[in-house]
This record gives sequence, structure tokens and C-alpha cells, in this order.
Amino acid sequence: MSFEVSPELYDLLVGRYGARLAAELIGAAGVAAGDRALDVGCGPGALTRALVEALGSGCVTAIEPSQSFAAACAERVPDAEVLVGSAEELPFEDGSFDIVLSQLVINFMADAAQGVGEMARVARRTVASCVWDYGGSMTALRAFWDGALELDPTAPDEALTMRHCREGELGDLFDRCGLREVEFGSLLVEAHYAGMDDYWAPFPHGVGPSGAYCTSLPPERQAELREAVHRRLGSPPGPFTLAARAWYATGTV
Repeated sequence: MSFEVSPELYDLLVGRYGARLAAELIGAAGVAAGDRALDVGCGPGALTRALVEALGSGCVTAIEPSQSFAAACAERVPDAEVLVGSAEELPFEDGSFDIVLSQLVINFMADAAQGVGEMARVARRTVASCVWDYGGSMTALRAFWDGALELDPTAPDEALTMRHCREGELGDLFDRCGLREVEFGSLLVEAHYAGMDDYWAPFPHGVGPSGAYCTSLPPERQAELREAVHRRLGSPPGPFTLAARAWYATGTV
């Protein structure tokens, strides 16, 4: 339940990359005028908003298991239909959408293969997804886990706990789920931070796996972790920008 938090806190963690990443994923997926699109695991709505901007009102549906995130998406993107539900049991008829997308969701599905299978079932043409490169160039989270491992070699590094976060792994999953003409590659985005306080703000509130780990520590250990992560970021004295890479895959049904 590490995503049953306020959408504003999510915005401070990875949500600040969301709009740029959505634009890149939409381009890679070949979203076209006239498409009906489904956003699976929409979160607070970054991809949903970008799809509405590309396709118009009435062309986009979104579904999200977190009540708070679904409510935020509905409020932020009133021109989309937003439902509460899981990727593994999509409440739609076969072939209901031209294109079905998910952004930063695959690794949080209870059953990724079933979730992708459901995405393929309700798609008429294309399925597209992206996941963070946790082990490499998602700098904000890589610095966090490197700092955590410096202090605690048993820290649950997402590069090890996430099954589909290395190059080609998402494409392999799409292949196993029966999608055809599978293509995969990388999407590069960046985000600006006002300073270390801005970067660190979401972690002590338990957002995502990194936040859950942070809040499991007593206050003095959290302070030590903050300093270790600051060093991993290069000890910036003021504002800074971090790059992030996501791996994507697309496939036809």
C-alpha cells in the first residue's frame, strides 16, 4: 500500500518526471488521431492527461487500483473516464481500445504476465509500457538505493527486487505474452530540483518502495541515509537536475 499516499507526495518523487515521460511513451507507441486509448495503472494522471491532449475528450479511459490516485486523476483530467480496478482483471470487452498503455506500472502488478495479457486482450492494435531503469540511469532512485546499500547491505534495492527493469526484459515479457512485432528501447527524461530538501521531501512520507524503506528506519538512521544519498548525488549545494531512463516496449495484437 505504499502508493496509498497523497498524489502531491507522489508528484515530488517520480511524478515530476511523469509529463515528459508520457510524451515520450506516446511517441514510441504510435498514438494517432482517432484512437481510443486506455491508461492502465494511471496513478494521479500524467499519462492520462497527455493522452487526452493528444486524442481529445471522450477518447481516453483510465484505471487505477489506488482509490486516492484514481480520485486525483479524475479531478486533474475531467475529460477522461477514470475507474478503480486492477490490471489483472480489466473490466472491458475484448478489443475495446485501439491502444492500451501503462507507465511505470508493470513492476507493481501482482502478476505482470496476467496484466500484460489483459492489456493485450482489450487492445485492438497496440500495447505499450515503460518501466524505470532502476539499476542504471534512473538517477534519483539509483542514488537513494546506493546510499542505502552503503549503510545497510541488506536494503531492498529495486534493481534487484523488480523483475522487469533491465534492457530487453520488458520486450521479453511482451513476447511471452503473445504480442507480435515487439519493439523495445529507452526513453530519456529529466527533472529539476530546487535543492536537497526538495529531492528528499517524499521519502520520509513512505512513497513507493524507497519511501517504505526510509520510514522503516528510526529518525537518526534516516538522517544518516539522507547524508549518504546527498553524497551520491555529488553533494549539490543548491538546485540541480537529474536524468532518468525508462525502458519501453511496444507490441501488436
